[in-house]
Amino acid sequence: MTDQRIEGLATQTEGKVQSGLGKLTGDSKLQVEGKFNEVKGKALDAYGRVIDGLDGLVEKAPAQYQDHARKGLDFARRKPLLTTGILAGAAIVLSSLGGRRR
Repeated sequence: MTDQRIEGLATQTEGKVQSGLGKLTGDSKLQVEGKFNEVKGKALDAYGRVIDGLDGLVEKAPAQYQDHARKGLDFARRKPLLTTGILAGAAIVLSSLGGRRR
């Protein structure tokens, strides 16, 4: 289990507690913060699941690529937001290249 998954589960739990306290006390700001933390926690957990899955793929990769793949995963662990941004940008570029041509 990656650090992102642990942090995600903790943040998600914190959000549920905040949301519950907000409902109990009638504090709408606390409710919103709680919902935000729940979503943030779910996103971190999902990101951690992806990293865990990629760890298994690195082990199956040819030996000559394993070192580079491990470096990439280490970068993704240290910089999750930057990694997500890079992947989103690459997806946008690739989707625009694959668009219909007239």
